[in-house]
Amino acid sequence: MFGLARPGCFTAALLSIVACSGASPSSPTASGQTTVQRRAVVLGDSLAVSPSRAEGFPAALQRRLDVQQPGWVVSNAGVSGDTTAGGLRRFDEAVPDGTRILILELGANDGLRGVDVTSVERNLSTMIERAQARGARVLLCGMETPPLHGWNYSVNFHQLFPRLAQKYGIPLVPFLLEGVVLNPDLNGDDEIHPNAAGAQRIAETVWPYLQPLVRQDAIVTAHGL
Repeated sequence: MFGLARPGCFTAALLSIVACSGASPSSPTASGQTTVQRRAVVLGDSLAVSPSRAEGFPAALQRRLDVQQPGWVVSNAGVSGDTTAGGLRRFDEAVPDGTRILILELGANDGLRGVDVTSVERNLSTMIERAQARGARVLLCGMETPPLHGWNYSVNFHQLFPRLAQKYGIPLVPFLLEGVVLNPDLNGDDEIHPNAAGAQRIAETVWPYLQPLVRQDAIVTAHGL
C-alpha cells in the first residue's frame, strides 16, 4: 500500500470513508434429520455491508462456501461507521457462543480518525483473545490508512496488524482492499465503498486465508477434537 505512486489521490479516495451488518443455525436434511450448521461471523464496518448486505463480501463468501464447503453460515455483523471500540462493545452479542470462525474486519475508521494506535491494538487484542477463549479461530483483516495524521501514524497503523497476527498465531489478510481501492470499476458512486464487483474481489482476497480455517475445522470435527 505504501508503494502507491499517488499518495495524494490515495488520501482523497479514503478521506471520506466512514467505513462502516444469517441464516438459521440448523437445517433439515432429506431424511428429516437436523444438521447443525457451523457459523462464521464477520465483525466489521461499512466494508462488510457495501454495497448492501445481500451483495457485500460476506455474502460472496457464503456463496463460495455453499459450493465448496457446504454446512456453513456466514453471519454479517458489519455496522456502518464502526470502530474497534464499537466492535468490542458489541462483541458478545455479535459473536455468539459456538462461533467457529471470526473474521475480524475493523480498524479503518480508527485510522481515519487518528485514534491512538495503542488503543486500536488493545481493542483488537481483546476481541481476538475473547474469540480464542471460546474456541473460535480468528482471521484478521489488515487495513491501511492514508497520511492524514502524518506518515509515522500510517506506518505504525500498518505495522499493528502483522504484529497482532504473529502474537496470536492467527492468519492475516495483508490488505482487505487490495486491488479495490482507487479502482473506479470496483467502487460505488462515492468512489470509496465497494460495489458488487468490488465486494466479490474482496471475497476473493479473503478466501485463500479463510479456506484453510474451514478445512481445519472439518478435520477437528471429523476426529471429535
